[in-house]
Amino acid sequence: MTEPQRCEPVYLDYNATAPLRSEAHEAIMEAFQHAGNASSLHHAGQDAAARVDRGRRQVASLLNCAPGELIFTSGATEANNLALRACHTPDTVLVISAVEHPAVLETARSLTADRPDLLVELPVDADGIVDLDPLRFVCARRQLSVVSVMSANNETGVLTDLKPIIKLAHEAGALVHTDATQQVGRVPLDLAELEVDLLSLSAHKFGGPQGVGALFIRRGASLPYRPLLTGGGQERGWRAGTLNVPGIAGTGAAAQAAQHHLAEEVQRVGALRMLLESELKLRVPGCRINGARAQRLPGVTSVTFPGTPADAVLAAMPEVAASQGSACASGAPTPSHVLLAMGLSRDDADATVRYSFGFATTKHDIGHAVDATVRAVEHVRAALAAGAEP
Repeated sequence: MTEPQRCEPVYLDYNATAPLRSEAHEAIMEAFQHAGNASSLHHAGQDAAARVDRGRRQVASLLNCAPGELIFTSGATEANNLALRACHTPDTVLVISAVEHPAVLETARSLTADRPDLLVELPVDADGIVDLDPLRFVCARRQLSVVSVMSANNETGVLTDLKPIIKLAHEAGALVHTDATQQVGRVPLDLAELEVDLLSLSAHKFGGPQGVGALFIRRGASLPYRPLLTGGGQERGWRAGTLNVPGIAGTGAAAQAAQHHLAEEVQRVGALRMLLESELKLRVPGCRINGARAQRLPGVTSVTFPGTPADAVLAAMPEVAASQGSACASGAPTPSHVLLAMGLSRDDADATVRYSFGFATTKHDIGHAVDATVRAVEHVRAALAAGAEP
């Protein structure tokens, strides 16, 4: 695959949303040319149903699961809500990690609002690795309903080794859910080997359209039937509502493209991350890479510039689209709960920039971003030293 040409401004915020793949755009536009409700029995409806079936098979192929194990949703937030609300039962313990996305964190807290003792949040170490000792403790002493731990962190890119978590949870009789939003389509994930019971994903993280996601529910998983949306009985009763045929078609096309190029993209994007980090460490005094000793996604770098507010750095380099952290928490008055859980101070958490990139990112993009970051940090630090507004 030839390296894509760089466009201005440089876009390094794939963890918020990745660019739409050309294959997805083509599938979406083609589907828009045809009317039809996938639940209708006439020819137009069956044509729409065929597009949904194809998209489902393409996503299933990427995950190595059965197409019938996938429920299409509006995104990973809905999938996370559906998973936790379907799994959790009264008077049982719900376990999550302290660094979950708000879609899991806030849902778990809502489900246990009347009984906060039923929620266990597993701590992480300085590199964002989940501490399993509290999980071992609670598994041995209490009844669990579900353990939900994300497979890849959206702020740091740190990957979680889910296999020991799955083993402990299953031995305790609990279901296991993972928010794999940032991993799917970026590094290999094989559901024939990874024995999670439920998995959430969002299409726009791997080059599909916004507003489409899926929940994997392993065949044979024993969980109550509690859909969030009731109505026409679509998606085997799990998610009522007219299916988003163009969105699902685009999701399938993006999944197929991601699967086809996955090995190449992992290597190429990983090399770009190494280049970005080495150049920043060389040229920006004192900067630190968060989670550097852990296994991480190839296209995510979380960098702390001590004493240099990240919002000011980002404002000083408008030609680069990067982020302070989760897009869902942008504008929040409090520092990143992920970075605080890793032991960073509030000041350092506020001085952290996340760069995330992927299939359309070039070496030129990374070089441009490094140059812009160096200038921005120097500008902000000089302004602060002079007592002026950065």
